[in-house]
Amino acid sequence: MNFILKLSSLHAALGRALDRLQPLLLLGTRFYVGWQFTKSGWLKYSSWDTTLGLFRDEYHVPLLPPDVAAVMGTCGELGFPILLYLGLFGRVGALGTLFVNVMAVISYRQVLLSEGFEAALGQHVLWGFMLLVLLVFGPGRISLDALLERRARKG
Repeated sequence: MNFILKLSSLHAALGRALDRLQPLLLLGTRFYVGWQFTKSGWLKYSSWDTTLGLFRDEYHVPLLPPDVAAVMGTCGELGFPILLYLGLFGRVGALGTLFVNVMAVISYRQVLLSEGFEAALGQHVLWGFMLLVLLVFGPGRISLDALLERRARKG
């Protein structure tokens, strides 16, 4: 039993050491996933005629006219990542980006869910999990949310 207690103590010490890395991991996650959507949004914005064509012919966004979906999708891909980068209303940024990600898969399902596109779908699944982590855990201590929360507690 002493051996198990010693191992448990070492395991707890490892956990405490790794806990110190959480703010950096959350910061890195925010920037990585945010960058993926920023790149996509910027490409849509900088090639607007092509973007409109894709939303009319390729992407099948439910319930929205293609032009409205193009504007909303581009704004979502450019706007929500700013919240992730800053860690300002970080959970809102994560939720909004997650919604954009889910809509991308739904709207382009005829390709992403077909054989041979497993890696492309896998990217969306990875981003989705990263965004769920940010949604559940928040943006971390290296964020404007944490700064504002500390200031609010001081009064």
